Amino acid sequence: MKTIGEKVQQQLREVIEAAVMQAKETGDLSIENMPVINLEVPREKTHGDYATNIAMLLSKQARMAPRKIAEIIADHLPAEGTLIEGMEVAGPGFINFFLGNGWLYEVIQDICQKGDDYGSTHVGAGEKVQIEFVSANPTGPLHMGNARGAAVGSVLANVMQKAGYEVTKEFYINDAGNQIIKFGQSLEARYLQALGQDVPFPEQGYKGQDVIDLMEILAQQEGNSYLEMDSSQRQEALITYALEKKIIAMKEDLHGFGVDYDVWFSEEALHTSGKVMQTLDSLKKKGYVYEKEDAYWFKATAFGEEKDEVVIRSNGVPTYFAADIAYHYDKFERGFDTVINIWGADHHGHVSRMKGGMKAMGVDPDRLEVIIMQLVRLVRDGEQVRMSKRSGEMITLNDLVDEVGKDAARFFFVMRNTDSHLDFDLELAKSQSNENPVYYVQYAHARTHGILQQAYQKEVCMPAFESVDLSCLSAEVELDLIKKMLEFPSEIADAAKNREPHRMARYAQDLAGLFHSFYNNSRVLGEEQTIRDARLILVHAVQIVLRNTLDILGITAPERM
Repeated sequence: MKTIGEKVQQQLREVIEAAVMQAKETGDLSIENMPVINLEVPREKTHGDYATNIAMLLSKQARMAPRKIAEIIADHLPAEGTLIEGMEVAGPGFINFFLGNGWLYEVIQDICQKGDDYGSTHVGAGEKVQIEFVSANPTGPLHMGNARGAAVGSVLANVMQKAGYEVTKEFYINDAGNQIIKFGQSLEARYLQALGQDVPFPEQGYKGQDVIDLMEILAQQEGNSYLEMDSSQRQEALITYALEKKIIAMKEDLHGFGVDYDVWFSEEALHTSGKVMQTLDSLKKKGYVYEKEDAYWFKATAFGEEKDEVVIRSNGVPTYFAADIAYHYDKFERGFDTVINIWGADHHGHVSRMKGGMKAMGVDPDRLEVIIMQLVRLVRDGEQVRMSKRSGEMITLNDLVDEVGKDAARFFFVMRNTDSHLDFDLELAKSQSNENPVYYVQYAHARTHGILQQAYQKEVCMPAFESVDLSCLSAEVELDLIKKMLEFPSEIADAAKNREPHRMARYAQDLAGLFHSFYNNSRVLGEEQTIRDARLILVHAVQIVLRNTLDILGITAPERM
């Protein structure tokens, strides 16, 4: 079912096309083909409700200046029987349309009838999409880069689901490879130290306090029961124990941050199932893997890279890159149409290599999309914050949530494009002021609830649409509110199609700003009944759209502040 905005744009396109064809019939325009008619909402309100560049698209065919074509089209547009109240030819050939307000009131009714479902679109058409994000090594606590990825990934998943995609959220557990070997050595050293043995700590080991705490707890619970094992057996047993604890902790921390996954995929399982070697065998048969210097190499240069990549080391152990090719190919084997990875900036060079790996396996590399996130810098009073009181090494996700709360953390992480470096101002995130964007948005929702609650307490019932004259909503701020709510479905569609979850945070701020202006300049319960009832329905509609936006952002919609 089309949204109100889509219906209005369809009517405008039909009117424009009819005007062009009429101009062709009268001989005023000489054209062969009708291009797609583009409509956009002008940035400046003075430029109308919608604008089209159709005259520029027809210029080459018609062999005429775009502005002249625009004037001809405007002359053939019908004067009556449409939504158009006025039009103007602007700039090099844009046609700006000014619509009447009557159709806008249908938007309010549409919002109130659809409720939680308002904003949903079918632009995704059920496309199966997997979004993999965070995928941190289970060897330490989640840090700031993980936190931004968690917010961005979960909001992107939410907005794509709202836009009609079938989304699966996946966490790739890096429980194999060199980092796990080092992890086992670190665990063994800390376990023995917890039992009072004076053993050296591995030079490249994991020095975090969390590893010390984990082994001290184990030593208290199990005593010296692991001492009877030889070193390799002990490390393997400690890794199994620690990974289980770490993954449980990760799930709990992410859940507390509003992030829950559909799939937790083990890298180790990829190896034990034989999928890594199967993938490499397939690449060998295709001629993309060759042997040199006792190792096996992937012909990355065949896909535009400067050098080939080792996939099996001289000791016979597959590289991380080999496992990554197998993992990504497995994603497509599971039936996903599109795979989206959210990676940190340090993985930028890995993108083209992985796309090359997919192409070698016969997968269209465009089906693999990678969103690169820039770095986060925590700031307090203008100074960068480097140390964590809890871990002594880094600011963890839990540190941040403890200090500023889940809602502020999620909003701040997602309010900038992932291409942008992010300065996270801790004091601003905690402040209860209009300068704090998440407080500003949540306060707007609380104000809608406050008005509706006051009406309930005064026994003023929400009126039925049939009995309300919505045309009295004619003030500029009221019309701006309705137009902004009209944009919600298209904002969701655009955010989903362009993979831009930050658009939802910006939309929330824009809508909240308009509502605050309405709140400060317009009475609701103190007005006579006709205006009061219309404004009550308007406030109810704003509440629905704000709540739906906050739900996509994974943020609480408070009833009071």
